[in-house]
Amino acid sequence: MALSASSLRAAPNPEQPVPDTLDLKNAVAFALENNFTIRQARERIRQQEGVEIQVQARQIPNVSANGTYTGNAAEISSYTQATDRYWIINLQARQVLYAGGGVIASVKSARLTREAAVLELQGIINEQLLAVRTQFYTVLLTREKIKVQEENVHLFEQQLKDARSRFDAGTTSNFEVLRAEVALANGQPPLIQARNDYRIAIEQLRQVLGFTTNYGPNATKVPEFVGALEVGQPASYQLTDALAAAHANRPELQRLDRLENAGEQNVRANRAGYLPEVDLVGSYSWMRGNTSAGWDDRHDGWTAGLQAQWSIFDGRATAGRVVQARSQLEQTKLSLAEATLAVEVEVRRAYSSLVEAWELVAASNKVIEQAQEALRLANVRYGAGTATQLDVLTSQVALTEARLNQLQAYYGYNVALAAMRQAIGRADEFVSS
Repeated sequence: MALSASSLRAAPNPEQPVPDTLDLKNAVAFALENNFTIRQARERIRQQEGVEIQVQARQIPNVSANGTYTGNAAEISSYTQATDRYWIINLQARQVLYAGGGVIASVKSARLTREAAVLELQGIINEQLLAVRTQFYTVLLTREKIKVQEENVHLFEQQLKDARSRFDAGTTSNFEVLRAEVALANGQPPLIQARNDYRIAIEQLRQVLGFTTNYGPNATKVPEFVGALEVGQPASYQLTDALAAAHANRPELQRLDRLENAGEQNVRANRAGYLPEVDLVGSYSWMRGNTSAGWDDRHDGWTAGLQAQWSIFDGRATAGRVVQARSQLEQTKLSLAEATLAVEVEVRRAYSSLVEAWELVAASNKVIEQAQEALRLANVRYGAGTATQLDVLTSQVALTEARLNQLQAYYGYNVALAAMRQAIGRADEFVSS
């Protein structure tokens, strides 16, 4: 995934009111600009850009200016001086001509490290937007569970009303009424829990979005969440193709590859300490004249030449730096091998979870049809006097359980599909590549 300029730019986190409606696309867009983990990754890119500029400074001439002005008592001035004041201004330029390849290697290492930071941002965006999708689906799931539990309580209320009517007509005993009351009472806790799960899911979504506004009416306002847990045709993935795509596209692996190359350049930069450094130096100076300290009475001129420095023996400091650089390079290689294995396992798990999720969807759809028919037949038989109230209540509980299982299956499939996309390194469908 190639990030756009807006994705790389560090975005502000303005105070915004809670919207009236919120769909998944807008949630993803908001998180892309305001999620704290993503914003921190952008800042790390800016930090590395600063490092790169700092390292590149040795490739271009460095210009500096310095000046000195001194005054002394007449008693200690030389009898040959016409004044007791002295000044000099010097402007110097220095350009590295040869540094054993250390400067070039350092620049390449800094550039590769910056590219690694960009790839880190891509990986973090994929990871955080998966979290946004998962949490948004969780909000939809808990909202639908409330509807199922409310419908379940409503059916229990209807059963209680019917049992009381039959008891008043003398066609049933008080036991049937008591059993209906118990069933209604048992249906309340799941509804209460579902409502609390919905409130918590909203807060968790707010956290992953990076939505910090929480004042006045925004403290209690809840947007209308637009969307539904739907499942269309099953996604088609081949495990071998998925593994190949992950190796090619996962930014985490590409990042470690850049860091490995940067480590190799860092070794070269440190080995340059064994070699001499040659600089081209030029300067222009202005100093006081022989008879006065005035600007008009001055001497000025230029000098140019080469300066060479070679640390023949530095107490093995360079050798120590080379050993450190080589060890860091080897650690990066091991990290790349470890991450590659982890990605392969992640892809296999995501593939297996996706297969399981679709099988659960297919199974839940069949159970819903069967449970609805079973409840219909139980009501018909109960009305004809050939079934008991317990048969109806049992069928009703079974239907509620089937509906909850179907919601969970739909939720699981949507999450598994998003996790599969992230595992093979594909960007969120709402993020422009």
